[in-house]
Amino acid sequence: MMKKIHKGCFGYIENQKKVSVIRTVLFFALSLAIYGMGIYSTGSNKNLLTIVAVLGLLPSCKSAVNAVMFLKAKGCSMQAQERISAYHDKLTGFYDMYFTSYQKNFPISHMVVKGNVICAYTESEKCDIRAGEEHLEQLLKQDGYKNLTIKIFQNLDKYIDRLGQLSNLDSEENKNRNGMIQTLYSVTL
Repeated sequence: MMKKIHKGCFGYIENQKKVSVIRTVLFFALSLAIYGMGIYSTGSNKNLLTIVAVLGLLPSCKSAVNAVMFLKAKGCSMQAQERISAYHDKLTGFYDMYFTSYQKNFPISHMVVKGNVICAYTESEKCDIRAGEEHLEQLLKQDGYKNLTIKIFQNLDKYIDRLGQLSNLDSEENKNRNGMIQTLYSVTL
């Protein structure tokens, strides 16, 4: 039995890859079984079960798209997680965030929210840092969050240094921090 890993936890993307593939296979198998039962019981595909099987393909295809997105995504590496974990007690952080837009995808290995500062780390060399920062800023502006500082790092050493600075920083916590976190969760894979 697979352990449920919640969004924002280390290993979320790897877990969701397995879950989405298994779910997709089961959905397609169910539709195929219903279709087969219809043919077996009537001797033809012109029956009500054929319609049910075809309608069952809608959630199957949606699940397949979800599975493809998760299969493309990469989560945080174990080496990065080990180094970042030193700051778990001091900062609110999230692993395996994968933001999508119409033009590009932004794989974020780890992200921290402190006050009006969002600091993130990506292990992907293909991630367009500037576009990712602008995308996050636009998403949060739409929900009314202003005066944010958003920085995405590709260098783990610089990110760890920034986490150290943030953990020592006495910033006034954003009153709507939970709302901001919910917004980030709602727009990530």
